[in-house]
Amino acid sequence: MAETVNTAATGRTARKMRQGKVVSDKMDKTVVVAIERRVPHPVYGKMVTKTTRLKAHDEANSAKVGDTVRIVETRPLSKDKRWRLLEIVERAR
Repeated sequence: MAETVNTAATGRTARKMRQGKVVSDKMDKTVVVAIERRVPHPVYGKMVTKTTRLKAHDEANSAKVGDTVRIVETRPLSKDKRWRLLEIVERAR
């Protein structure tokens, strides 16, 4: 899901958007989102799943473990946080 969004109405430049699954919500106003991508192995060519874990700001503490969420790139909010929660796409069952 390598999408970019251009928010020309607010005068900002294009920002990266990613969709992933919440794997941790133990921190206050922060969720950890796991983003999976499938890439071919450099030598053998077999498709391998790579996982990237990103910390995202969740102002309302609304996302829970297992939710599928959409996050958007933003200014650095802390040492590790560079993303913020845009919307919850699907709630965990």
